[in-house]
This record gives sequence, structure tokens and C-alpha cells, in this order.
Amino acid sequence: MIKPKVLVTRRWPAAVEAQLSEKFDVVFNRGDVPLMTHEFRQAFLDYDAVLPTVTDKIGVDALELSDPRTKLLANYGVGYTHIDMPSAQAHGMTVTNTPDVLSECTADLAMTLMLMAARRAGEGEREVREGRWSGWRPTHLVGTKVSGKTLGIVGFGRIGQEMARRAHHGFGMDIVVHNRSRVAPEILARYNAVQAEDLDDLLPRSDFVSLHCPGGAENRHLINSRRLDLMRPGAFLINTARGEVINEHDLVQALTFKTIGGAALDVFDGEPKIAQSLLDSDHLVMLPHLGSATAEAREEMGFRALNNLEAFFNGETPPDRVN
Repeated sequence: MIKPKVLVTRRWPAAVEAQLSEKFDVVFNRGDVPLMTHEFRQAFLDYDAVLPTVTDKIGVDALELSDPRTKLLANYGVGYTHIDMPSAQAHGMTVTNTPDVLSECTADLAMTLMLMAARRAGEGEREVREGRWSGWRPTHLVGTKVSGKTLGIVGFGRIGQEMARRAHHGFGMDIVVHNRSRVAPEILARYNAVQAEDLDDLLPRSDFVSLHCPGGAENRHLINSRRLDLMRPGAFLINTARGEVINEHDLVQALTFKTIGGAALDVFDGEPKIAQSLLDSDHLVMLPHLGSATAEAREEMGFRALNNLEAFFNGETPPDRVN
């Protein structure tokens, strides 16, 4: 039997690549850099399935072609707003993602960012590495206590709930959530959480605000100057969701004029390019999109995509189909 021809757009963990090679006629992008639009158009003519990641921009231009060979986009990641879904659906392409397996690790990183921002860890590390530390003193790099404070969680899906678990049961934090649909009372009860009426209600109630909502056009610049003005003067903003959720210009203004306490970002609008104004801010902690970057999560993500691939070519409905 002829094996389906598959393109993997970036390098994946070795164990996953080995199994893909056994089961499919697979080509890996060994250069490990994002493909260009014209390269995607050609790939959709040449391959039965394409396995993209969140760094691959598969927009309308990439899908402007007739009679593509590709019938499956098995995405490596939870979010799929980088794929133009109407165009994919018009071509009869099935799209899958990799939920569940990265929730704990992404929540771990959100907690890391929250603690770093509150305790000024980024500033402290730079000071030590640059040889500027003159020794302990009572007023040096005084930060903010996390335990017992109020955490606002925007988007209460799997990752948001894992964040609530860590914050409430680990740090005794009070949890307020905003979600586009009503959260079941029994789920809120697990974290002694309350659901805010809307985002504008959550922001002034929170000492920390952690974003776990989808990206895309619907939530682009969800956090803007008006909403930053609703936050408490000493509050912190944490983003491990998608870069476009925050208006970065407005965030820089809030940090510059100290209308909020600080921020911590793992994702950026237009990454890997980062605005110089963000890089220049001392009140900002930044990491290079490390939310799921553990060996365990990245392998499980790959095997989850592999399961979707196998199910599709066996004539079954992929378990993580999103369209």
C-alpha cells in the first residue's frame, strides 16, 4: 500500500519524527524556519497532509489555489487562528489540533511569569549578571506578595483551569474568571472561583490578570488602553495566550506611566519580532514563547498530531478535529 505523503513544516521531537517516518512518506523541513506563502501553495499541491505549527501563517493567499491535494492540516498546537479556516473548509480540508497535553505546562509557565513579575526577578537577574549588585539592603528591588491576592483569569478552558488550580490551592489566591460562556458551578467550586459579569468587571477586582483566551480577529487588542485603565494601579498583566490579544503600544504606555504594576509576556504580536519599546521596559518580563516547552509536552503534542493523522487516513474521524 502506498503511504500518504506528509510534510512536517518544522522539526519535531526525535521520537515523534521516527514514528512519522515509519508510518508515512514524510518530508521534514530540516531548515526549521517558517515556510513562505508560495511554499505552502506548492505543498498543498504536492502532499496529502501538511503538519503546521502556530508559527506558520496559512492565510487566504496560501490557500488561493484550485484542487489542492492536501486534505488534512494536522496542527501541532492548540490554537489554530494562524490558519484561514473558511479557505481550508472551502477546499474540504480537515483541521485538527493538540488539546489537553500542554495545559499543565503552559499553566506552569504562566505561574512562573506571574512570580517573576511580582518579585522583579528579571530586573534582579540582569543586575547580578551585569555586575551591578552591591549587596542586600532593605529597600532593594522590593516586589509584590502573590499569596492571598486576587487572580483574574481571562478564558477558563483547560489552561485557565490549571492556572486556577495552582494559584488557589498552591498560593491561596482568590479566583475571578471571565469566560465567553457560563462556567458550570461545580467547576468554579473546585477553585472557590466566581465568574465576573464581563471583562470590565474582572479587571478592577484583580491584583493579577492572566490571559488564557483564544487569539484571532475576535480577540485582537482585547486588552487596550481603556481596559488597562480599568486595572488596579499596582496590578500585573500576564499573557501566555496569543500576542495579538494585547495592544502592545497601549501596554507600553501603561508601563511607562506606571498606571499598572508590571507585565509578563510569553507571546508577542508579530513574533519573533518584538517592538523596541517593549525591550526597553524594565517593568516587563519577557520569554520566547515557552508555554509548552517541556520535553514531555512537546512529545505528547507530536504523538497527538500523529494520532489524528493515522485516524484520518484510516477513514476515521480524527479525535481532535476542529472543523
